[in-house]
Amino acid sequence: PNLAHVHQLCNGRHELLYHPASRRDIQRDNDAVRRARTLARLDMYSELPEGPACPWNVPGISENDRCDNSILFALERDAAHVLVTEDRGLHRKAIARNLGSRVYFIQTIEDLLSRLHEPAAVELPDIVDVELNELTPHLAGAFFDSLRDGYAGFDGWYRAKAREGRHAWIYRHGPANDLSAICIYTVQTDEVCNDAGDELAGRALKLCTFKVGELVRGRKIGELFLKMAFRYATANACEHVFIDVQESNDPDQSHPELVALLVDFGFERMGTHNGDSVFVKRHPIAPPVADLRAADPFDYTRRFYPHFRSDLAIRKFIIPIKPPYHRVLFPDCPGNEDQRPNGHGEH
Repeated sequence: PNLAHVHQLCNGRHELLYHPASRRDIQRDNDAVRRARTLARLDMYSELPEGPACPWNVPGISENDRCDNSILFALERDAAHVLVTEDRGLHRKAIARNLGSRVYFIQTIEDLLSRLHEPAAVELPDIVDVELNELTPHLAGAFFDSLRDGYAGFDGWYRAKAREGRHAWIYRHGPANDLSAICIYTVQTDEVCNDAGDELAGRALKLCTFKVGELVRGRKIGELFLKMAFRYATANACEHVFIDVQESNDPDQSHPELVALLVDFGFERMGTHNGDSVFVKRHPIAPPVADLRAADPFDYTRRFYPHFRSDLAIRKFIIPIKPPYHRVLFPDCPGNEDQRPNGHGEH
């Protein structure tokens, strides 16, 4: 089942190849039935060209070592990105050749490809993850008018991204369950984020469209979208989160509240892109150790959330909160106000 899933994950994204040395190795199998079955499986893949002779194949080594060396030498000369094998001996040889980080078992390559092509889902109360095509019937509605006014060709862009299967986080409100807030997002790799050519190395989460309707402002929906973004970035190993924001002298086309929110959450300006300001937040996978002791605790959390300082210099406090205020302060933790230890009052 794992190998079949690997094939599904690779389909249309990665080319699966076998080295000619693998065929030679299989042909030496004395079990005719197993040999025929294994050779038949090779037809599922394309053959990698033999390439130059392997310099590691010196006189006196076994045929098995010759085959293994030829396969690893192809990896050494970058004829392929990675090697997938269940042969533990080949894994040991790869480590000896400093190639261990590029040789995978089926289970580990499945995990890697799943993280790459099956993004981990995250959830927060009241925030729903949808495909854009689910909202296309509402595209002509008043909610999208300000986006159309601010960006020429918005409808065409939206429909194009819907056809690509792009997703958005949304918030609905009122008796009619009206669309009241939206954040369209995508993951990009080694993205050049501004007109100056600055590149965000690795995976980055881009918040392409960010709107909170006037009727639900003050409900911390913008904060929930950002928390959703940070959780998604953490689950999917994105090391930056960024967004383009239109800033203008025209108050109808400017977004000072959004800019203030982004700055509060650790985003920093990084130039412009097509006239819009680019705001980028570092989202390192591991806590930045160099800044750990020197940084102010609040500033460290603001800049590097979800990482925070928790060393001996940091004091901790337990703050009781009345249930009526809990939902307002922590909209992403419904019901937690009822999970107090037995015997504790409401204050």
